Amino acid sequence: MMNMRIQKRSLADEVAGQIKDYIRSGRYVAGQQLPTEPELMKQYGVGRSSIREAVRMLANSGLLRVQQGLGTFINEFVEDNETLHQRLNRAAAKDIDEVRQLLEIKIAQKAALNRTQQQLDVIEGFLNERIQASQQEKIEECIQADINFHVSIAMASGNEILADMYHAFSSRLKSWFLQIYPDTTTFIQTNDLHKSLFESIRDGNEEQALRYARQILKH
Repeated sequence: MMNMRIQKRSLADEVAGQIKDYIRSGRYVAGQQLPTEPELMKQYGVGRSSIREAVRMLANSGLLRVQQGLGTFINEFVEDNETLHQRLNRAAAKDIDEVRQLLEIKIAQKAALNRTQQQLDVIEGFLNERIQASQQEKIEECIQADINFHVSIAMASGNEILADMYHAFSSRLKSWFLQIYPDTTTFIQTNDLHKSLFESIRDGNEEQALRYARQILKH
């Protein structure tokens, strides 16, 4: 049997890990000054040497910067080897939706230029599901159909990177939409706009696709 030794973490490692978690969660933000050594000693219940070692490790990793005579400050947090999916998992839903909306305008424009008949059939299918679910007041099914409708437009854009980015952002929104939309009223109000967006993409009308995409985002 392979002998696998479990390394015991030092107090400095534990403190550094907790400070990093604070930075990751936003409790400590970029530019903010880290509490003083006595305050950190009291907060974490460890000695001065452990605090100094933890700060040194975090400074070496780039999360902190020590300015002599002024104090220790938080740098912008960037997770080592962090994937887009991991980054989105810790992002605020509103921030994700803001980027999704920016992408939505571009994919509508590109889809009007590059869509295929097979892709149009898929888009129209999700549009019909959205309309039906909204009229039947099935909010969860309506939200999923709405997301699928826009994702299918992204797939028709002809730009795989745009499509992958849009899919990644949209996949995080369903739970948030369920919180902010108590019923399907908003979806019913925008069914005609979504139908017009589809028709403009079908007809290859780039300008109309842009216009309807922008009108949808106003809702």
